[in-house]
Amino acid sequence: MAATSANIGYTSTFGIEGETPGTYAVVAEVVSITPPGFSREAIDATHLNSDDRYKEFIAGMNEAGEASITLNFVPSATDVLVAAFVATTGNYQITFPNGVTMEFGGFCMGYELGELSNDKMTATATFKPSGKPTLTAAV
Repeated sequence: MAATSANIGYTSTFGIEGETPGTYAVVAEVVSITPPGFSREAIDATHLNSDDRYKEFIAGMNEAGEASITLNFVPSATDVLVAAFVATTGNYQITFPNGVTMEFGGFCMGYELGELSNDKMTATATFKPSGKPTLTAAV
């Protein structure tokens, strides 16, 4: 029986590219990361003589879904996620536990602070990729 290659997300990071291209500042105290998914639209190509009255489809354009991070919120006047939201566009990097990275350009769609209570403070940031995210093998 083959041993599994499964792993947990411990040590994964989410980075925002800084002023130096290819250099990413890791967002502190990230609790969870949801990487962008991949989808493709289905275009109806049915015609009046489609076999057995079944609809026919062709593959359309690909799209990368939203990415999000949840983090322990630590108030700061120099919050990197506020800066990412204000910047309009940026480049982002998710690093997986095995060192594989996913990079994508896009923009911060939202940055929401959680409820202030007797529990820890949290925040969630959502990013929309523009174009194709790339996966790169660990070095």
